[in-house]
Parts: sequence; C-alpha cells; structure tokens
Amino acid sequence: MPELCRFYGIVVRMRYRDHPPPHFHAQYGEYRASIGIQPPSVIAGHLPARALRLVMEWTTLRQEELQRAWRQAEAKKPVDEVPSLD
Repeated sequence: MPELCRFYGIVVRMRYRDHPPPHFHAQYGEYRASIGIQPPSVIAGHLPARALRLVMEWTTLRQEELQRAWRQAEAKKPVDEVPSLD
C-alpha cells in the first residue's frame, strides 16, 4: 500500500485498485481509519480527536492532490506523495 504522507505521527496510505468511494487509510499508533476524500469524512475506523482534526484539515487542504493520487492508484500507477500539514 503506497504511503502518501506522514505528519505529526499520522501515516497516510492508499491501496491500489481499492473500492469506491475515493478514500485513503490513516494510521495513528494503534488507531486506524478510512477517510473519504470528497467530502472529508470517516468511512470506517477511529482516530483520536486531535489526530482526526489534523487529518480532516489536511484532507480539506489537499483535495486536488488526493483526487490525483486516487486516480493513479485506480490505474495501478505509481502514486505521487502528497505534501504534509507541517
């Protein structure tokens, strides 16, 4: 699963040819969640409140890059990294 970004201990990955809707997987320590890109939303799983706020802020700021990464992963092409929130 390609890694898109790391920030504040959060690791963001996207699977190749994953199921719709467009989303990514965020991990913070032992916590994991699937996050929808548009609109930013939790599809499954759980993150602590602070980590979730950071992920949602990042998702909102990086819509275009995340949509492009989703299209690349769908086509099973190398996925571009997405700039962090730092």
